Amino acid sequence: MSDKLLLVDDEPGLREAVQAYLSQSGFTVEVATNGQEGWDKLQQDIPDLVITDIMMPEVDGYQLLKQMREDPRLKAIPVVFLTARGMTSDRIQGYQARCDAYISKPFDPDELVAVVENLLARRSNATEGLEDGETPDIATLARQIQEIKELLTHKSAIPQKSDPVQIDLTPREESVLELVAQGLMNKEIASRLETSVRNVEKYVSRLFSKTGTNSRTELVRYALENGLTD
Repeated sequence: MSDKLLLVDDEPGLREAVQAYLSQSGFTVEVATNGQEGWDKLQQDIPDLVITDIMMPEVDGYQLLKQMREDPRLKAIPVVFLTARGMTSDRIQGYQARCDAYISKPFDPDELVAVVENLLARRSNATEGLEDGETPDIATLARQIQEIKELLTHKSAIPQKSDPVQIDLTPREESVLELVAQGLMNKEIASRLETSVRNVEKYVSRLFSKTGTNSRTELVRYALENGLTD
């Protein structure tokens, strides 16, 4: 399973060229011709990362980014600005708006791929509850498992919401969620589902995005409160 990217740009030639290059680099790329269409597609299918132009009609890149950061399901998705606005002041404004990377046109496609791969790798670390640059250690993994097991031990004390949130999960996401809720880590889940650890990381990351949670413990509590797991 390849990483899913959403590319938002109103320039047809550049949009098609970037889509083709990213696809050749192993990514699955959905495209939108403007910010409003990009927002609509985010409501239908949550990607692993968004690449967007800034200067677009109706909804520009800043507005799209603001909407994403205010939406619990989308706020953790990495966003790359790919824009002709290349002044230092423009870059500062972009980072102040909380974009994750800022690339000026014209650009080297290999640089874009490197930036995307780096952001996705950093996000994979986050799915294990780690800070950027940290590596998993036994104490961290043990703590996460213990927290989840304590939740399950006292799950009868966690009230289910009378009006639970309805979230559209794929069958594979449901399977991963059930195993996370059993206190299994990604390597164990990968073994159970006969897939790669990298694929499990992607599914856990999407579960974080869809539920607006930031750790495995939060995810399990959310699932219990909303009846997403037994």
